[in-house]
Amino acid sequence: MGQYTAAQRKNVRILLVGDAGVGKTSLILSLVSEEYPEDVPPRAEEITIPANVTPEQVPTNIVDFSSVEQTEEALNAEINKAHVVCIVYAVDDDDSLDRITSHWLPLVRSASGTEGESQQGVRKPIVLVGNKIDMIDYSTIDSVLAIMEDYPEIESCVECSAKTLHNISEMFYYAQKAVLHPTSPLYIMDEQDLTPACKKSLVRIFKICDIDGDNLLNDYELNLFQRRCFNTPLQPQILDEVKAVIQKNVPDGIINDAVTLKGFLFLHCLFIQRGRNETTWAVLRRFGYNDQLEMCQDYLRPALKIPPGSSTELSHRGQQFLIAVFERYDRDGDGALSPDEHKMLFSTCPMAPWSYSTDIRKSCPTNDGGWVTLHGWLCRWTLMTLIDVVKTLEYLAYLGFNVHENDSQLAAIHVTRERRIDLAKRQSSRSVYKCHVIGPKGSGKTGLCRGFLIEEMSKLIGKEFKTNVVHCINSVQVYGQEKHLILRDIDVRHALDPLQPQEVNCDVACLVYDSSNPRSFEYVARIYIKYYAESKIPVIIVGTKCDLDERRQDYLMQPSEFCEKYKLLPPHLFSLKTNKKELYTKLATMAAFPRFQAAWILFYKHSHLRQFGLMTEDPALWWKAGLGVAAATVLGFIVLKAFNVGSSHSH
Repeated sequence: MGQYTAAQRKNVRILLVGDAGVGKTSLILSLVSEEYPEDVPPRAEEITIPANVTPEQVPTNIVDFSSVEQTEEALNAEINKAHVVCIVYAVDDDDSLDRITSHWLPLVRSASGTEGESQQGVRKPIVLVGNKIDMIDYSTIDSVLAIMEDYPEIESCVECSAKTLHNISEMFYYAQKAVLHPTSPLYIMDEQDLTPACKKSLVRIFKICDIDGDNLLNDYELNLFQRRCFNTPLQPQILDEVKAVIQKNVPDGIINDAVTLKGFLFLHCLFIQRGRNETTWAVLRRFGYNDQLEMCQDYLRPALKIPPGSSTELSHRGQQFLIAVFERYDRDGDGALSPDEHKMLFSTCPMAPWSYSTDIRKSCPTNDGGWVTLHGWLCRWTLMTLIDVVKTLEYLAYLGFNVHENDSQLAAIHVTRERRIDLAKRQSSRSVYKCHVIGPKGSGKTGLCRGFLIEEMSKLIGKEFKTNVVHCINSVQVYGQEKHLILRDIDVRHALDPLQPQEVNCDVACLVYDSSNPRSFEYVARIYIKYYAESKIPVIIVGTKCDLDERRQDYLMQPSEFCEKYKLLPPHLFSLKTNKKELYTKLATMAAFPRFQAAWILFYKHSHLRQFGLMTEDPALWWKAGLGVAAATVLGFIVLKAFNVGSSHSH
């Protein structure tokens, strides 16, 4: 479910320290036996309280310290091991109260290495415990509160009696609470305000819960928030009371009968001031935060198993969530995200996952103003999910998928079957394919890739493509189904430069040469022979700039002869001027049906198909024809085999 609770902590270790005779050991023994011990040893043995008998359902270890039996080194070691330190003083002994500030607090800081720390939330939490309340008829709490103002690590204070068992359970509950629901990361005592980190976290939570994006939490949104955090609906009467409290204390905390951000922050401030830290912590943990108010790594990056040869795509639920997020922040309803809308959308994240000004415009479809459309938005997430699925998981968490979908981000990801199974079945089950566009500098690769993103490819003619963006993604129709094709622009500066395995491996390779440059084809010929001739990766060779005069290539074979020899489709001639997009469909189709290359060649060779007008650039027709030839070939093989079997029987 992606919910993080205090109970996920393995245990709480409580250490009791204080001057001799203040009653540390008696407190422990009274808790365990529920009666005051007459004979008290110098030190109680370490006690473990099972999870099922503690309020927070967490195993608790209680450790006693005795200066009679233990050394200062042992004390320092115990302070370091403890999650919380209870400093015990006797309420009837002013000296033991004075020693809290003169000895024990400095000692705990020194032993835990936080003497010079001034930041909130980094020191060992402390609970001050006044024992022997049965001996006096006054309270020492006012004196203790003055100490708390100077020492922010003091989480709480309590007066109790080991003899009458008064507040004994409460004392250990406060100690547990200091570890599981600490105050200092949330609240600054002397400022009577939330810490900056707590405010930042709650602002993000508010934005995620504001489903309609009006900067208010209405009754519906508040009810969803309540259910998500506490698994229970918010009763109308309680909701009205909460609003009344906010209205009374924060003038602009309620607008149009809905809670504003100011009202939301005030409410959490009030919870903490009233000692209800666990309420705010429950909210923070539900939204993925740890004790340091950082998002938990296992919340951001749940373990995802990806078998070798498999890839990652967005599931239907992932797509639906991203569509809803897009529509929420498309405030003007124009079907595109302006730079401001895009910035607001990612305001719940540490930063945007990509650069809007450069990456978006050059990697996915946009409108005429360069703003990402809903189609381009889904394309860009599809690209990130294939090449960096961990980043997709992180950003889905930042955007609140876990909360809105009530599930971990893994539900937003589909892991495809292994590629070897696709090859065996001669058909891919994927909907996202990776095509590597490889060729020498100046061959027109980048223009070919960018042309995939826009309707009028001719607008790219004469443009300089200086950028670090190497991926372009758009969707194409393959045999009636929508597929996403990712083009990766790979430079080959010299024919003998080695390609890395990650530059070679893909679903289909597009080897590009400049048909107007006589020295261009040698690059791709050498690349094909070295990396692809023995592979099972479909390959197409593309001659760009075919609107210019085609030049004879300075290579031992011309491109058409080369393709004939290596049983490749004839070179596909391409130009930005023609504005024809059939190349992209052809690439996606070859990726989707990786073992039918032989059928395509057979199809291309059959001149009688040309006579009947079937040799066409319509990708659907050439695919259907290719499939027909493949089927006929298989059928012929089966008939021949059957005939041979029959012949052997007749003999």
